[in-house]
Amino acid sequence: MLKKIFTAFILILGFTFIAHSQKTVNEQLAAQYFQNGEFEKASQLYEELYDENPSAFFYTNLIQSLISGKDFKKAEKIIKKRIKQNQNDLRLFVDLGYIYASSGDDKKAEKQYLDAVENLTSNLQQIYDLANAFILRLQYDFAINTYLKGRKLMNTTSSFAVELAMLYETRGNYQEMMDEYLNLLNTDTNYLSYIQARLQAVLNTDKESKKSEVIKNTLLRKSQKSPENGTDANLLMWYSIQLKDFELAFNQAKSIDKRFKDNGAKVFELAELCITNKEYDIAIEAFQYHISKGELSTYYLNSKIGLLNAKYLKITTAFVINKKDLAELEKEYTKTLTELGKDASTILLIKNLAHIYAFYSLKTEEAISLLNEAIVLPNANKNIVASCKIELADIQLFAGDIWEATLLYSQVEKAFKNDPIGFDAKFRNAKLSFYIGEFNWAKAQLDVLKAATAKMIANDAMELSLLISDNIDEDSSTVALEYYAHADLLTYRNQYNLALETLDSIRLVGLSHPIFDDVLYKKAEIKIKQGLYKDADSLLQKLIDFYPDGLLADDALFLQADLNENQLNNKIKAMTCYENLMFKYPASLYTVEARKKFRKLRGDQIN
Repeated sequence: MLKKIFTAFILILGFTFIAHSQKTVNEQLAAQYFQNGEFEKASQLYEELYDENPSAFFYTNLIQSLISGKDFKKAEKIIKKRIKQNQNDLRLFVDLGYIYASSGDDKKAEKQYLDAVENLTSNLQQIYDLANAFILRLQYDFAINTYLKGRKLMNTTSSFAVELAMLYETRGNYQEMMDEYLNLLNTDTNYLSYIQARLQAVLNTDKESKKSEVIKNTLLRKSQKSPENGTDANLLMWYSIQLKDFELAFNQAKSIDKRFKDNGAKVFELAELCITNKEYDIAIEAFQYHISKGELSTYYLNSKIGLLNAKYLKITTAFVINKKDLAELEKEYTKTLTELGKDASTILLIKNLAHIYAFYSLKTEEAISLLNEAIVLPNANKNIVASCKIELADIQLFAGDIWEATLLYSQVEKAFKNDPIGFDAKFRNAKLSFYIGEFNWAKAQLDVLKAATAKMIANDAMELSLLISDNIDEDSSTVALEYYAHADLLTYRNQYNLALETLDSIRLVGLSHPIFDDVLYKKAEIKIKQGLYKDADSLLQKLIDFYPDGLLADDALFLQADLNENQLNNKIKAMTCYENLMFKYPASLYTVEARKKFRKLRGDQIN
């Protein structure tokens, strides 16, 4: 008896296994038919599977097979039957509407969609399911209506704000998107970081600045309407910084300081950020804002130092150094150092004053003396001390003491092997080797630096390495490169006329040489330093005409555009240069900036 029962049990297990195996084979076969575009065969198999097991998985695959095979009648029949069995599953109304839309009956489709929304209840899962069903069928407006009705049914003002904001963004309704984000933020300020991340993502995909304009104006209106709302004010300031609209950010920072007794923290942070972004005028205003509060202000001392640093960077990075402004700045530095004293807190002032002495006022000995004082100051930041050593090495190189310069660079490089300041020292040492004609050694160091984590140093190293490798002649002659390197050193030492004469001497090497485009660019840079802008423009045009496929063509176009925009006041030519750069050199690193500048000159609204 037991033997018979056991045998029957084994037979049942066997049949079950065979049935399950057959089902698995049919699933795989149906999927293969669908993938191959054999929708009729796929739907036949899925229908069999669905009859055996009317799960959501088989239902979805069956309906999709029927739609792809354009068997709309059968699909309609199956969906209607499923609706009768699942009246509360509003997703089925969306499926039925999609069948009608796919068959060309948009009116019947819309009715089904409206019925689905009409039958919505306050069940949270039902609301999400229906909205997602509409999104799956790309019916975004109906998904929006679903969430809005759900919010009404649940009697809340901020439910589904995130989902609605993202849908509004998809539809291009940026005003409604912002309204939802601000609605959410007013309900719960913990969403601030999330909203900032979303707005950053929006900004990253905003090539025409349409979205950012709406966002900025919305935040402005909201901040003006509710001046007591600190979260809105901070969000506007943050967004202004993302847009690099530092003037608006500064005004907002001052407003935050006055309204919320911020003690000037936002203003000071912005001032330092402006320094990083080379917005020196706004940085100067921001530091002066603190200084005007008096010596008891928390940021008074740091603002005094920051103000001088901002002025220093503005003057020394200009196209042409304004000697009158520089003389005034030197007096300010001297006065401030007398007032504050020479210690660890003012070491940056000492470094900058030494630079002015050496490179512009021809007071080399005073500069060296100042820096020697700075590098032994007690409790000074080790990185700033290292930067003072690099500055001292720069001055020694400027003054002609090559060996003292290379010794100082090497000290910093050794002490800060894996630090950006160490990479900077190594690069300067490699450039020194380039200046004196030790090209192989220089290139070996530069090739190491090409992998440096400091992007700017890596790029500079790559450019100089290419310059060396591209301009050593086939017979290993380096005559032309030696002339160029010496001219570069003379330029560094502000001996512009001698540098130009040396560059002209390269013509003696021959009528043709790959270094000639570099020569034209270097001469243009020197002419700009001399204030001879028309000569520089002519040299850049020659480079662009003669070497359109060279590595410096896009650099020359961008420099020429900047020259015409800001110095020669020829906006039309500047626009032409920017436009040529965009279309002829789309892979250039300058393309994005060229597009912004072109649109600004054209009169477009730029954020």
